[in-house]
Amino acid sequence: MRPFIDAHEITPHLLNKETKKSRKLYATLHDAIKASGLEDGMTISFHHSFRGGDKIINMVMNVIAQMGFKNLTLASSSLSSIHSPVVGHIKNGVVSKIYTSGIRGDLAEEISRGLLAEPVHIHSHGGRVHLIKTGELKIDVAFLGVSTCDEFGNANATMGKSRCGSLGYAKVDAEHAKTVIMLTEQLVPFPNLPASIGQDTVDAIVQVEEVGDPSKIGGDATRLTTNPRELLIARKAADVIEHSGYFFDGFSLQTGSGGASLAVTRFLEDKMVRKDVTASFGLGGITSTMVNMHEKGLIKTLLDVQSFDSSAADSLARNPRHMEISANQYANPSSKGAVVDRLDVVILSALEIDTNFNVNVITGSDGVIRGASGGHSDTAAAANLTIIVAPLVRGRIPTVVNKVLNTITPGSQIDVVVTDHGVAVNPIRTDVKTRLLRAGIPVVSMEDLQQRAELLTGKGKSIQYLDKVVGYIRYRDGSIIDTIKQIKE
Repeated sequence: MRPFIDAHEITPHLLNKETKKSRKLYATLHDAIKASGLEDGMTISFHHSFRGGDKIINMVMNVIAQMGFKNLTLASSSLSSIHSPVVGHIKNGVVSKIYTSGIRGDLAEEISRGLLAEPVHIHSHGGRVHLIKTGELKIDVAFLGVSTCDEFGNANATMGKSRCGSLGYAKVDAEHAKTVIMLTEQLVPFPNLPASIGQDTVDAIVQVEEVGDPSKIGGDATRLTTNPRELLIARKAADVIEHSGYFFDGFSLQTGSGGASLAVTRFLEDKMVRKDVTASFGLGGITSTMVNMHEKGLIKTLLDVQSFDSSAADSLARNPRHMEISANQYANPSSKGAVVDRLDVVILSALEIDTNFNVNVITGSDGVIRGASGGHSDTAAAANLTIIVAPLVRGRIPTVVNKVLNTITPGSQIDVVVTDHGVAVNPIRTDVKTRLLRAGIPVVSMEDLQQRAELLTGKGKSIQYLDKVVGYIRYRDGSIIDTIKQIKE
């Protein structure tokens, strides 16, 4: 204990009555960064709610580079093709280490070819929160882009011009970063409600012209497909769900990214209406399809960690049972209650699946990084029924292979694989296989699918690698489940 000194001993800003309300406002990003105490070697973070339309990372990194900072760790919840300027910041020594759930485009290409001296850490969405909470990933300064914020830091992205909807990933950074800098398009009167991020977590606020382009949130990975083959796979997957034993009134579901995965809900809707089945909740990245089902009363609640399109963002603002959740609430395996643990059914996509049901969603057939771990391993481990939907081949490239190039999700956590050439069930799920056969759904082995794929494509050439490891694949518990090696050219 200490003796009383002054009423404002620990809050000296209250002595200045003129500026106490606006003390968090900075005229420029440069000023806010300078005040944050950022130093060489520290860790900076970003959220990826705008996906391919993000404008925050490149903006901030340019200012940081101009200020002369070096050897920073970049910890964005994910990185997209739009973030190719980070390549220059790595070459100039501004960034020396990266933690992320995914990388695409030129940045991914360059990292696959050995650009970073230290391997990139690729984690799942839930795994990222775990790394933050265990202290491995310590965020010094978080830069969070939002459409609206008041002068005290209450922020959301369901109002204003550039609405991305849920700030589920940003919530974690706001809670755990030493310093939080909010970049907002619009300053609104206090209090800005509802507040996705509260005033008590925000240190500085900078008004900027644009934080992102919402029209680019829904790219290829979140499109609603019209591809006949993907629709065929989606229809088959819906049939599998119907007869799996996990299709009942009150079941819960999540659809991952990818055309066929998202399309499954279209065919489930008809079955739900016909059998008078209502889902208790829909989880994850929420799309317009799930919003439509919610507004029809087919899904009681939407739990939204990331809004995948403008329809979902707008629904979050108007529907009281469409609720925003943090990445910790969503999928952190060491949290006190991750919603994935209540999932009945999850439908996920894949770049590759092997005969042991291991799944690769991170590297292409050429060994180059071009995808994201995302919530794949989180939901696969927790759901009662995990279904992978994928075409047997893409072009002349097999999807079902003898051994995947890299494992993101271990085969022990995959229950069913649905392709346009057949349905395979993991041998450990004899219960599911029995139900599907009883319903008249043919079941084939993964070996049969792999051989059929090879007949269509022929045997491919093995990829040549160098000894250098360019990426660590971190499982959701923080362990290293695989490594990505530099390709030999």
